[in-house]
Amino acid sequence: MNFHYHILINPAAGSGNAAKTAEKIIQLLDDGNYTYTPYYTEEPGDEREIVGRLVELLSPWSETCEKDHVDNSFHLLVVIGGDGTLHQVVNQFFALDRQFPVSYIPAGSGNDFARGIGLSREPEKAFEQITSALKPQAINVFHYEEKIREEQGVILNNVGIGLDALIVATTNASTSKKVLNKYHLGSASYALYLVKAIFTQKTFPILVELNGQSLSFERTFLCTTTNIPYFGGGVAIAPMADPKKETIDLVVVEKPNLPAILRFLFQLVRKKHTQNKHYKHYTSSRIRIVSVVPQHGQADGENMGERSFDLNFTTATQYIWYADKRTEK
Repeated sequence: MNFHYHILINPAAGSGNAAKTAEKIIQLLDDGNYTYTPYYTEEPGDEREIVGRLVELLSPWSETCEKDHVDNSFHLLVVIGGDGTLHQVVNQFFALDRQFPVSYIPAGSGNDFARGIGLSREPEKAFEQITSALKPQAINVFHYEEKIREEQGVILNNVGIGLDALIVATTNASTSKKVLNKYHLGSASYALYLVKAIFTQKTFPILVELNGQSLSFERTFLCTTTNIPYFGGGVAIAPMADPKKETIDLVVVEKPNLPAILRFLFQLVRKKHTQNKHYKHYTSSRIRIVSVVPQHGQADGENMGERSFDLNFTTATQYIWYADKRTEK
């Protein structure tokens, strides 16, 4: 199959690291005599405008694609940026009611999506996974609908209310994130603000509906809906989550007191946190979460603001074009 790669580059992602990553990838494309067209974002939101221009060029995926494109090029979108960049791209697909496979070379701060699906975070290796793939992988993502503000969209990684969202809001507004990204320590910026958030985040009540049950949590500290194990740049908050399963994982952590939550975080570092009695895990194909008391929210590492939430989640599928080395024999 012949390819024409449309390279969407967010040079600001990872506090500028994406620009350097793009230079490496373009050099590989030139060296390999690949056919490609680059597109650069200049301001937040440009991803959606670029995708809007490309939808008539991109090739949809079907099982007959290889036969259909023997003589014609398959036009594939490759995103170079962070999880937030990819989030904007797939949500523009959703807004336009179009479905296309997309490829991704991670160059952000956390890169949890790549980590979760088995895509290398080293640009050259990710490039090889993309160019060697014969077909895309079906990745479980989820659709959300927020009824209070009448918002909806697609989530690749996770939606968090509480602690992780407060850390995202604080980290994204900080200057230290840019400094740490410069030295490829973007994940450390998340850890840097974790201690502050522990003392700042207050408990709050939530209502959860799933699997025919209504569950009430009065002292919620962290509430994360996810389809991959990680958040915060590699923290395996839900190690049982699998982006190949057609289910959504929900993690709720309650905070009875400060010593207990510090004990939980110590277990989290040691990857023993799922044994903590305050850690609750659920899985379902449909989940509703209501948080009446305003809290910080985050979606794929993007700040959703501090507000009340009435969120409904359902499973969805996004095709990602890459070779998953973990499943190859």
